[in-house]
Amino acid sequence: MLDFLSNEYLTLVLVPILIGILEVIKRTELFNKKFIPVASLVLGILFGIAFTGLNVKDGIIAGLFIGLSAVGLYSGTTNVIEGIKAKE
Repeated sequence: MLDFLSNEYLTLVLVPILIGILEVIKRTELFNKKFIPVASLVLGILFGIAFTGLNVKDGIIAGLFIGLSAVGLYSGTTNVIEGIKAKE
């Protein structure tokens, strides 16, 4: 049970880390902006596999959670910022 909780908290910590990595990728223009969600999923799955002890099945599930959460928070924050700028 304790191992499950530590993995759950670890995935919550990895989401903002992944958002930061995505922001760096976006600012360095390594990818076209429209591929940021794909990069988020791929990096999320890689993080998930790496941090679940290389257990592929659990890593993919955790990675999907991490990647989808990061891209949702990323796009949500971007939309809020654009909305605020549009009102000014």
